[in-house]
Amino acid sequence: MTDAREIDRIVGAALDEDAPWGDLTSETLIPVDAAAAAELVAREPGVLSGIRVFAAAFRLVDPGVTVETFADDGDSFEAGAVLARVSGLARGILRAERVGLNLVQRMSGIAALTARYVAETSGTRARIVDTRKTTPGLRSLERQAVRDGGGRNHRRSLSDAVMAKDNHLAVLTAGGHDLATALRAARERMPHTAHLEVEVDRLDQVEAVLAAGADTVMLDNFTPDELRAGVALIAGRAVVEASGGVRLETVREIAATGVDVISVGALTHSVRSLDLGLDVVIET
Repeated sequence: MTDAREIDRIVGAALDEDAPWGDLTSETLIPVDAAAAAELVAREPGVLSGIRVFAAAFRLVDPGVTVETFADDGDSFEAGAVLARVSGLARGILRAERVGLNLVQRMSGIAALTARYVAETSGTRARIVDTRKTTPGLRSLERQAVRDGGGRNHRRSLSDAVMAKDNHLAVLTAGGHDLATALRAARERMPHTAHLEVEVDRLDQVEAVLAAGADTVMLDNFTPDELRAGVALIAGRAVVEASGGVRLETVREIAATGVDVISVGALTHSVRSLDLGLDVVIET
């Protein structure tokens, strides 16, 4: 679960961006003592993520605004479902509305898409994980959304693991340096608690990578037949990750090859925000 302080930091920055000197429209049109109530309504089916983030937007604008939630992160819902009710002074509700909606819509879109990938791999050993292809400044929220959709997280940042990708290897082996020797030297410089993952784009690189002590071997843009061959070659000596161009239409076939992990950049870099609305309730 995302830390409350992290949520407040991100939401606070978004609120400052959206109303740096106040909400001129509401302050002009809406009486200071006007009260209102509004409902967070699903326009389409999906998976909820970010309900605490949604509530934080209203709390940070006006602590007197009440947010009553009717679903939790990770819950599935149908079109027409009322997910939360907001009540309090109208100015606070209107100022926080767009920021709260933007974040819960994006997070729920990620959760819903992740859930579809997870469903496609049901019955296999493969785990669906995210990548660092996230929206700058929103990584912690987007990673939470992946978890809410039933997926797992890859490394959070460049500081969390040694992950040698194609450009790293190109520099490392420049001038004819041997890959295994270069990787072993790198391994010697790593903290003993750190994880080493190495990307390969050809099967003939695998043995050198294993000889260097890789904990995870990433098979990048391999065909299903090549993935099966890679899994057989690695034979349990390292975690096997499939990556590159994974789509909903192909993920089941990839999972069936026996890989342990499938990393999917599309979970965060190509996702569509879910259609949720905040509708003012007129009580008569």
